[in-house]
Amino acid sequence: MQSTDERFAAIREEFGPHSLRRVEEMMNSGGRSRHAMQAGAKWILPGISQQPWHDPRGNPEIASFVDALEGGHRAIREEHERAWRAKPGAFSQYEHYLTRQEDWQSLHLYRDGGLVADAAEIAPTAFGLIRDVAVARGLICPLLESHFSTLLPGARIAPHCDLWNFSINLHFAVDIPDGCDITVGGETRTWEEGRCLLFDYSFEHHAENRGPRPRTCLLADLWHPETTVPERQALTILVTEVRRSLSGT
Repeated sequence: MQSTDERFAAIREEFGPHSLRRVEEMMNSGGRSRHAMQAGAKWILPGISQQPWHDPRGNPEIASFVDALEGGHRAIREEHERAWRAKPGAFSQYEHYLTRQEDWQSLHLYRDGGLVADAAEIAPTAFGLIRDVAVARGLICPLLESHFSTLLPGARIAPHCDLWNFSINLHFAVDIPDGCDITVGGETRTWEEGRCLLFDYSFEHHAENRGPRPRTCLLADLWHPETTVPERQALTILVTEVRRSLSGT
């Protein structure tokens, strides 16, 4: 098996000697130059715009995914509602890298670098869009996931920063009661059912459901549009190797 250095060298040979400059800087410094509200993130890739909220249609590739999701809202909501009632065993407590919450339930469509085949029958519309748009066009970050995220009434996700800034989080609002909001980088917004929000979760963020019924969004971890193809290849290699070493495999 090739070492990380050898695989990085192959990327430089294909894309140029300076193609991984930002990744190397991040590895050497941990991304010390960062916004104060990114203090809890582990890695900050230099040169990425330091803004917590993004326009979901600000990038053409992401906009195409946003359009597809919003166009499929009715079917996506109906399929999720049916699964929630008839197949509760398909949902599990969400295991965030910080904690596990009983009042935060998830149904994964993409995980561990691949599609979750069982989801194709449970949520065919959402699964098909993840497969045919996010995965097929290389939008989804293979280091992370896509899942239905359901916060039960009274649930609160505590303030935290996620691990890095080179991917970005898309929230598609599937079923939103009153009394739900999310705060990113100190700015609070509410979900509008059938619409998307997009934000950089390396900024401190938290969410709450004060409403009378569960709040459900479809989440997708996408590559930050300001990352390049060689950087994405290198970051996938790097994080995979770090996780392997931490697990002892």
